[in-house]
Amino acid sequence: MPVEPLSAEEIERRLTELPGWSLEDDALTRLYRLPSHMAAAALVAHIAAVQEELDHHADTTLGYNTVELSTHTHSVGGVVTALDFALARRVEDLSGAHGVRS
Repeated sequence: MPVEPLSAEEIERRLTELPGWSLEDDALTRLYRLPSHMAAAALVAHIAAVQEELDHHADTTLGYNTVELSTHTHSVGGVVTALDFALARRVEDLSGAHGVRS
């Protein structure tokens, strides 16, 4: 089944289900603030495992106590697809266990 780009309307609709995520430069993005550097590093390790499972990888930046993600689908021209939302949903599910701060 080929991956198709999502329309602007569909992206906006799906973003309502993912508070904290936004669309920037044709990519879904999110910054997480964690209680410590070790918590941030642990979240990155768990995100990496999910990315391998989904075979879909975000640009991930580890800061002192932050993790920033940016994802789009390279294989369809660097736009947002359902794969990006699947990854974002999985990361959201992980983030609560790591003490993410609002």
